[in-house]
Amino acid sequence: MAKTFVQVQRQIEQLQKQADQLRKKEADGVRARIQEAISVYGFSADDFDFSGEPRRAKAARKTVGKQGAKVAAKTRVKAKASPAAAKYKDDEGHTWGGRGPRPAWFKAALEAGKTPEELSA
Repeated sequence: MAKTFVQVQRQIEQLQKQADQLRKKEADGVRARIQEAISVYGFSADDFDFSGEPRRAKAARKTVGKQGAKVAAKTRVKAKASPAAAKYKDDEGHTWGGRGPRPAWFKAALEAGKTPEELSA
């Protein structure tokens, strides 16, 4: 027999209540184990980093010397390359930095008899 929408919604609510109860019970167990470890090993809040900073960044910041520079270099986020300054431009506003394949407008201008020097920005 097919269930109605309302029946499924009620079932979802019941399951959510069960899930919440299980989570609370499990969390209480985890909390008890953590408190036991704290008391056994003498941990304090200073022993833990609750800043949310990624571990790699923290490790790179703490490391010093040549090894520190290597670690820091590996953990840095590479910046996107900025486009090259315009080296060539035409009367229509097209520009090209002189790197990579020649754009169609540049090829067309050369075929039309212009020189690269005439197109210099």
